[in-house]
Amino acid sequence: MTEVINNRGRYWLNCHAIRKNMENNIIIGAGLVGSLHAVYLAKRGIKVEVYERRPDMRKTDISAGRSINLAISHRGLKALDRVGLKEKVLKMVIPMPGRMIHDMEGNTNFQPYGKEGQHINSVSRGGLNAMLMDEAEKLGVKIHFNQRCVTMNLEVGEATFKNESTGSITKVVADRLYGTDGAFSEVRHSMMLTERFDYSQSYLKHGYKELSIPAAENGGFRLEKNALHIWPRGGYMLIALPNLDGSFTVTLFLSFEGKYAFENLETEKQVLDFFNEIFPDVVPHMPTLIDDFFGNPTSSLVTVKCFPWRFKDKVIIFGDASHAIVPFYGQGMVSGFEDCYVFDQLADKFWDDKESLFEEFQNSRKPDADAIADLALRNFIEMRDSVANPKFLLRKQIEKAINAKHPDKWVPLYSMVTFSEMRYSEALTRGKQQDKIMEEILSWDAIEDNWENPAVFSKIEKVALG
Repeated sequence: MTEVINNRGRYWLNCHAIRKNMENNIIIGAGLVGSLHAVYLAKRGIKVEVYERRPDMRKTDISAGRSINLAISHRGLKALDRVGLKEKVLKMVIPMPGRMIHDMEGNTNFQPYGKEGQHINSVSRGGLNAMLMDEAEKLGVKIHFNQRCVTMNLEVGEATFKNESTGSITKVVADRLYGTDGAFSEVRHSMMLTERFDYSQSYLKHGYKELSIPAAENGGFRLEKNALHIWPRGGYMLIALPNLDGSFTVTLFLSFEGKYAFENLETEKQVLDFFNEIFPDVVPHMPTLIDDFFGNPTSSLVTVKCFPWRFKDKVIIFGDASHAIVPFYGQGMVSGFEDCYVFDQLADKFWDDKESLFEEFQNSRKPDADAIADLALRNFIEMRDSVANPKFLLRKQIEKAINAKHPDKWVPLYSMVTFSEMRYSEALTRGKQQDKIMEEILSWDAIEDNWENPAVFSKIEKVALG
């Protein structure tokens, strides 16, 4: 049996080695999380097959109005690094060390996310997914496309698939079934029919629509390349992330109903009037605005929470299937990747006892999944309402100064979530504690004028650090 050591020093079976464990593992869903989990399992020398309801994205465009780029940060890169793919992915990204805020007059204000050298990264959803599928196939994983899961027998580990092209039916029995089939998971739906399964879903009153800013005529970027651009407008907003080809993927977040809402943007004139009034500085950069607006769907924003995530030692769900969140912290894909990372860590200890492995995994991840769901909703309010608020900006300045002097004692919430390996649940708890402290400090008389005074800052340190 052949073994190799990766750059983290862990022993992985060579993909050409004799399988050490011939149990049959089925993954339902070849999206980002399913494809990465397939790589993890295959690296262990496990036989893996993946069933995906969509066509092969490497051969046909299946974006259908979904975000074509995403933000990936430390936790996601850590998960990729464990299977030796971090450096490959870093060649596909555009670093974004901060957010660029655009006001109504067209003025901009750059707000760093963290310390010097810290940044999140814009990456192509399709490009990353395709690379992960390629890597899985190199390791011997078989991916079946156009296969929609229609029913499951959880007790025996049987899944029934309907070929979306031919209508043919395939039944598969597996030792283990992993559901990574998204927010509207068929695997989770089957689990919901069992006893004592808790489930909730909640939609924002806002939806989103994908738009675009093409590359400049010389192939360059029309806006600052290394930034996540935000046009905050109170109850709604526009954001833009850069792509390697010089374009930006733009997303409009807007209520379905109300004065400024999708229901009132039904004609070309209404759309142009709205953008010229609310986002005037971006309109000249969007020559395909009308085509994009009426050509792309308006999609919903849902949060899904459920428990348990497993059925005995047969079935377990990952990623959006178990904890779909809104996209405002850039942690949806990242938290799914961290699922793969945590599961693999636990597998080092519990691989031969799947019931314990599944139980430890769900109990470990559930509090963090709930926490990042709450944090994502909280960040929506921050992005649309607070980033242009003087009080918010003052708080960021004060927190940055405290962190600079006491990096081990005070870490801003965004940094805890995005640039650390702290559990999401712990970050949320600390964030709430810091909210109370900062509310007190910001209530002091004339704090905006004198917080940098040594005596005042000493008082701030005493209150903040206890």
